[in-house]
Amino acid sequence: MTTITGATAHLDDSRTREAFDLAKKCVTLSGMICGITLATVAVLSIADHTETPFMWVRAVILLAIAPMLHRMIVRASQGSRRSFDRMRTISVTMPIAIIGVDLIPGICPAWYAVMQAMSVLPLVAVAFILSGPGPRAAFPKTR
Repeated sequence: MTTITGATAHLDDSRTREAFDLAKKCVTLSGMICGITLATVAVLSIADHTETPFMWVRAVILLAIAPMLHRMIVRASQGSRRSFDRMRTISVTMPIAIIGVDLIPGICPAWYAVMQAMSVLPLVAVAFILSGPGPRAAFPKTR
């Protein structure tokens, strides 16, 4: 784990702890929604509804990514600058990419696009949380 000098003092601040705790909950919620999405695709497949390989692959990948995101946010809350920077980047880019692809006409049904959007909304919250004063103070910019 990579920590910077002085980060520990800011990580012990109650507002910073609360921010990271909320971010962890948001990442967990995102993973849960990804699991529900995959389960929905599976149930519809069993019921002989139309599902595409895109829906299966996307649902499996996003569910597989969820534990890695959780591990990254936990490490960031423990002082890992690298994990903090990665979570800030991922929490901004992933929602844009997922919603952008879902907006391509005909790629997936509307219900699937809505569930995928719901699964990344907590990551949007993480982006705002990690941009807050507590987490930013814990990881000041270095040159």
